[in-house]
Amino acid sequence: MATWAAVAARKAAELSRTPYQRSSILVHRRGLASGGDHHGSKKVNFWEDPMSPSRWKEEHFVIISLTGWGLAIYGGYKFFTRGKNDQKEEGSKKEKKEEKV
Repeated sequence: MATWAAVAARKAAELSRTPYQRSSILVHRRGLASGGDHHGSKKVNFWEDPMSPSRWKEEHFVIISLTGWGLAIYGGYKFFTRGKNDQKEEGSKKEKKEEKV
């Protein structure tokens, strides 16, 4: 019987609080989100260990990967379109030489 009275008294005290005091009950405390306990190997900047991409920070890996793909695509474009501009320039140079003569 005494425990029921204690429970009733506790509930009455909770209901008598202002809304601001009640909201503090609902706030999550983030007890395990300290970030101090890492799993796996420590991530490093890519310039500190350039030969092991598995240890790089994720954002560095993304930047370097996108840069590499961009260079590969640009290099392929320049390689496969290199002869087309030379033929146009040679033709226009011949026409200019014929006009001068």
